[in-house]
Amino acid sequence: MVSCEPDALQGAMHPPSDPLPPGDVETESFAERRLPSLPDFLEGLRLTVIEGPDAGRSFVLDPGSPQRLLLGTSPVCDVRLGDPRVSRRHAAVEPAGRRYRITDLGSTNGTFIDGTGVVEAFLRGGEIVRCGGTALSVEPCTHPKRAPLPNAMHFGKTIGASAAMRRLYPLCERLARTRVSVLIEGETGTGKEVLAESLHDVGGAHGPFVVFDCTAVSPSLVEAELFGHDRGAFTGATADRAGVFEQAHGGTLFIDEIGDLEPALQPKLLRALDRGEIRRVGGQQVIRVDVRIIAATRRDLDREVATGRFRDDLFHRLAIARIELPPLRERKGDVTLLARWFAEQLGAPPGALTAGVLAKFEDYAWPGNLRELKNAVARHGALGEVLLGQGTESSRSARPRGDMSDPSFIDQMIAEGVPYPIARRRAIDAFERRYVERILEAHGGSVARASAASGIARRYFQLVKARSGGGD
Repeated sequence: MVSCEPDALQGAMHPPSDPLPPGDVETESFAERRLPSLPDFLEGLRLTVIEGPDAGRSFVLDPGSPQRLLLGTSPVCDVRLGDPRVSRRHAAVEPAGRRYRITDLGSTNGTFIDGTGVVEAFLRGGEIVRCGGTALSVEPCTHPKRAPLPNAMHFGKTIGASAAMRRLYPLCERLARTRVSVLIEGETGTGKEVLAESLHDVGGAHGPFVVFDCTAVSPSLVEAELFGHDRGAFTGATADRAGVFEQAHGGTLFIDEIGDLEPALQPKLLRALDRGEIRRVGGQQVIRVDVRIIAATRRDLDREVATGRFRDDLFHRLAIARIELPPLRERKGDVTLLARWFAEQLGAPPGALTAGVLAKFEDYAWPGNLRELKNAVARHGALGEVLLGQGTESSRSARPRGDMSDPSFIDQMIAEGVPYPIARRRAIDAFERRYVERILEAHGGSVARASAASGIARRYFQLVKARSGGGD
């Protein structure tokens, strides 16, 4: 699955000139600690259709692939079936350590493992998976050892030496040399924006790298921001203005949080991507644009498509290549590497992060991913404190209802039976909103100071200011 600025956190980062970042002298070298070898044989799985219209067909799941594989009847599915009782996107299968995880994507007729209906389960071999009227046997198979993982500590501005990250670098290198659309998926704070910029930089693109965040613009203005507008197109349009497609001509347009794009605008975006041309709001002239699209989302777009909230054809057009960024908790060894790098960038003296502090960092799950790690490093540098997901009694008593850190907020969603994906999204949204508001308040409402202090891109603070009617 597939960096290092949490979606906005490392925009100012540059790859280290020396491949091994500074550290404590008593700590064993990164080369020794971060570059584990692979076993001679990797276990894969073979899915063989034993019942249904596709009986006799087989599909091999490769553990070396970073991609999630889709099973269904849609043309975009890797395991494409002809069974009418199978949903277009029925289930997804992905490597999960030494096992495979199968997830039902809200299918009509459900996914069953050995006769038991499942939402999510692990496969090891020997199971029978049933989807609609199709049954597939699951058997383990071996793959000869691949070429060794690269020893790189970074890809462009993306930092990471864990096996989970190094496994992605060859794919990123290949994609950087192309102009195909790429969809980057991952939790909030995993570094999707900086990976997109790394793909742009490593590929040697001569045009600009332009960022558009679907959540940072009022829904009524998204179309004008994307495609531009002519003077008089709507109230407040006092002059002609180029949209981000025109601004990114000859370069890369990074569309962040594509999963939040309004359904009414999705066909217009698809038309622009297919034809390579746009028309400004209120304008008649067709404008040709040469733009590479890299999109990112924290949402599970497979589920969004299955439920009808995201267009199948737009997903197919965006996801010519897919990279899934692992959360920090799955990047073994990267916490210390990144913590030292952040400390260096923040101007901390060598050895500022002691072995004890780094041990606490390594033992923490980092639900906020890289953004939370950088903030913890900054707080330690400023206050000498290591607070991991904790707060004072006064801060806990001041938490408003709807804050994800308020236990009653979580308990209420559980009591109401809110499905896990929705509950998780609400909790993350509440946390992000409250965090940005507090940092903004702490810096007197200054977007520039809040952004510099937190490592979060200005657009998140600007969105909060816009909602409150304030200015910088």
